Amino acid sequence: MVKYADDPDKPRIRECFESIPKQLAKENKKFQYSVVKKGGRASQYIGSIQWLEDAGIVRRCYNTQITELPLEGNSIKGSFKVYTTDIGILMAMLDYGTQADILKGNLLGYKGAIFENLMADFLCKSGQKFYYFHKDSGLELDFLVRFKGECVILEVKAKTGKAKSMTTVLKNKDVYYVNNAIKLGQYNVGCEGDILTIPLYMGFLVEDKLADVIIPDVDVSLLTTI
Repeated sequence: MVKYADDPDKPRIRECFESIPKQLAKENKKFQYSVVKKGGRASQYIGSIQWLEDAGIVRRCYNTQITELPLEGNSIKGSFKVYTTDIGILMAMLDYGTQADILKGNLLGYKGAIFENLMADFLCKSGQKFYYFHKDSGLELDFLVRFKGECVILEVKAKTGKAKSMTTVLKNKDVYYVNNAIKLGQYNVGCEGDILTIPLYMGFLVEDKLADVIIPDVDVSLLTTI
C-alpha cells in the first residue's frame, strides 16, 4: 500500500484494510462502510477495496440472490464479505498472542471468523470462486462453490453443532436446488446423508477430486485415499 498506491488513495485503502478484523467479528459479516469509518459510503471506499483485491491481499465473497448456478450470474455486487487471501495476514492483524490462544482453545466468538477466513484462504489458493447466501429471515450459508456442475454448500463450524440453515436448504431441494454439502470443523471424515464431514485441516483438499465422492451411497473408505 505504501509503495504502490497513489498518495491520495493511501489513507482510504489503509482504513479498508484495517477494518477487516472488525468486519469479520460481526455476526453478519457483510462488509459495511460505516465500520470502516463513521458515515463512510460506498462511493468513498469501493475503489480502495478494488485496489486491495487487485493487489491479491483480499478477496470479496459475494452474496447470491438464489442458490443456483451460475453463482456469478446470481451474485449481488453490492453485498459481499471481505476475507484476506492468506490467513497469516489476518492473524498478524490481531492481538499479539492470538496464535497461542487458538492452540490453547482460549478464543470464543472470534474463532468462527478465523475458521471461515482459513477456508477462504484454501479456496483462494486453489483458484476457486466462492460465494455465500444470506436472507433477511436469518437463513445463511457460509460458502457456496461449484463442483462438477452442481452448487455445493461449504459450512465451517468452529465447534460441533447443528447447521440449521444448511439442513433447511438440503431438506428443500425443490426450492433451493442444492443436493450436497460439505461440513468442516472438529469432525472425522464421514458421511451423514447428503453431508460430507471432514476436519478443517483437510479444507485444502476441497477441489474437484473431493467432489467426486459427493454422491449418494458413497463408500466412505474411498476417502482414505485423499
